[in-house]
This record gives sequence, structure tokens and C-alpha cells, in this order.
Amino acid sequence: MTTPEFQIRRATVADVPTILSLIRELADFERLSHECVATEALLEESLFGPRPGAEVVIGQLGSEVVGFALFFPNFSTFLGRPGLYLEDLFVRPKYRGQGYGEHLLRHLASICVERDYGRLEWSVLDWNQRAIDFYKSLGAQPMDEWTVFRVTGDALTKLGSQ
Repeated sequence: MTTPEFQIRRATVADVPTILSLIRELADFERLSHECVATEALLEESLFGPRPGAEVVIGQLGSEVVGFALFFPNFSTFLGRPGLYLEDLFVRPKYRGQGYGEHLLRHLASICVERDYGRLEWSVLDWNQRAIDFYKSLGAQPMDEWTVFRVTGDALTKLGSQ
């Protein structure tokens, strides 16, 4: 019996239902389901519309989806070059610990190299020690001296309308 090989491919508009399912699984894992309001229509417009806000790659074994990564370019004024921000990396629980997350991260790093980007960065929840240890094992360094700030919802509307 042969086993299917792991492959990473660029998502297409046909993948939107799968992407939304993975996002919802991630939200459950991160205990943030109450914040997940994405819909297929929003994702189709945001990822595949006239002004895509992000890119998605999907990792799969044969036809079975293992996980995904959603990312977009950012910019480092200090480097004077763009970088890549990884918004979400998710591997389904039954596939964890088998190297698929590492393959996805290596794929993103190769995109950075190919595009001549200066860095690859992302955030991780403080309680997710397994992920923190994994990222450190790959050479990633925590940016402990930085605090993420966010403005959303009514506060964003208020700030933007003044």
C-alpha cells in the first residue's frame, strides 16, 4: 500500500468552505469561537476579490486537508523591506506532531526568500507552550518586549470617524 505524500498548494476560491472550516477549528482551539464571525462570502471577497488582503496555502495528504496557513505582506521600516506576517497556522489535531506545521512554516520561509522579504513573523498565545517550544526549536525568537494593541468594532468606528 502506498501512502499519499504531503503537499502544499496555493488555495483557490473553491477552497473557501474548507478555509472557513479550518478557521472555525482554529477559533475553537484558541478558545475564541465567540470572535469568529467570518463567512464564506467575506472570505471569498477578502482573499480572492479585486484587492486580496491575504494569501492562503493548504497542506494536504492526498485529498485530506491537514492544515493551512494564512499570511500577508507587511513592511519593516528598519529593514527598508517587506516581510511576511503569518496570521494563522493551523494543523488539525490528528496530524500534529508529524512535521506538517514545520513543512508549512518552511514553505512560508521559502516564499520570503523567493520574494526577497526581510523577515517572517507571527503571534502566539501565551498559554500555547507547545507552539512556543515548537517555534523556538525552528530558530524563532520571541519578541517579549512588544505588546500587541488592537482597535476593533465600535472603538475602530469612533476612532476613524473623528
